Amino acid sequence: MKPETISILAVDDEETFLQVLETKLIQEGYKVETAKDGVVAINTLQQRTFDLVLLDIKLPRVDGVEVLKFIREHSYDTQVIMLTGVHDVKTAVECMQLGAYNYITKPYGSEELIPVIERAVERKRLSIENKVLKSELARHTFTDKIVGESKVMLELLNISAKVAPTDSPVLIQGASGTGKELIANFLHKNSYRKDMQFVALNCASIPENLLESELFGHEKGSFTDAHAMKQGLVEIANGGTLFLDEIGEISLMIQPKLLRFLQTGEFRRVGGNKNLKSDVRIISATNKNLHDEVGTGDFREDLLYRINVITLSVPSLRERPEDIPMLVDYFLKSRVHPRELKMMEPKALELLMKYDWPGNVRELENVIERASILCKDNLICIEDISLPIGRRPALLKETGGTATGPQIGSAVSIREIEKAHIAGVLKTVGWNKNTAAQILSISLKTLYTKIQQYNLTKE
Repeated sequence: MKPETISILAVDDEETFLQVLETKLIQEGYKVETAKDGVVAINTLQQRTFDLVLLDIKLPRVDGVEVLKFIREHSYDTQVIMLTGVHDVKTAVECMQLGAYNYITKPYGSEELIPVIERAVERKRLSIENKVLKSELARHTFTDKIVGESKVMLELLNISAKVAPTDSPVLIQGASGTGKELIANFLHKNSYRKDMQFVALNCASIPENLLESELFGHEKGSFTDAHAMKQGLVEIANGGTLFLDEIGEISLMIQPKLLRFLQTGEFRRVGGNKNLKSDVRIISATNKNLHDEVGTGDFREDLLYRINVITLSVPSLRERPEDIPMLVDYFLKSRVHPRELKMMEPKALELLMKYDWPGNVRELENVIERASILCKDNLICIEDISLPIGRRPALLKETGGTATGPQIGSAVSIREIEKAHIAGVLKTVGWNKNTAAQILSISLKTLYTKIQQYNLTKE
């Protein structure tokens, strides 16, 4: 969205400050209106809609918190940035819990304000775009565990919603930790089999010699530990959905039997001689490239064609960073189970959004759980975020650091690695030396010495 199309309401009771702010925003090309207190702000908001509100916390007559509540109730898509003094940061964090996009502490420069405004406006644009996509999905049941409003996720759900009512086999591809089983659940809950059972099997977690028995069952005495007849999962799932996670791990010995079942619906228990039938829908998932597995002879080509009549690809977390704030909020509210709700410092959230997440959503959940345990005063700060040191070069690149910095384990000196790491941490925390020293676990004096030693400068 271009600045000239963006309407901003600036609300502050300091007249000089408000005039300076208005002038700066107009210079940037934004359409600006102002209000000197909360009552005027609410009256203005009742008359017209704004894309963004810059809102002081302390206002005459009606304070900024109450104005924020009014905006959330009557104009949900309007983004709000709280303007606060140093001593009101706690209140600003509470405002974010109420729905404010971010906060900025006074005094601040335009180089700090404008990027935050741009991100807030982009958030609104995505919100509107997502609503258009969501309108096509409104008639479908959504599982509350699928979190995300990024375009790639909504497109995935849109396709899934079209596929779900069919009985075609589906292959879900995606890296570990992306949520492939959630998509499988979504397909089941939106199919005509939704009132029947959903049975999941992780093929990688079952030893090869037991996988056939787990799938198709066994007769009493068919092998040493077979003390009684056991139904297999294909029989238990009759009428419902069978989800085969990590299907690429199934051995070549069992693959023909699975293929036959997919073709005919018939199977035999281990040790049995009677053909049994079961009506199940097969949904499979893998983090492997099964076409490559076919090329190496580790996966049957005819089985691949049978299981991937429809193929869905789940995006990695690095492909949808705009979903990270929503995922963080979800984990803090429904996974961590704290006595008091934890909040995320903006710079800590910014760090999470710049990390490349090789472990995807599962890794993010673990990081949030750890941070919520270590944080103080229910506010997760940047020093509470623990990320693998070996992944820092990717983070440095994202934050404007040296894109070709030394990699852990490469042929470089410890001095070069230390210099790159310190520079990256300083860049990540906006050159807040106290915070950087805490993250690096060194004294502030040592940090100043290292900065001088390595000739590090804030660019």
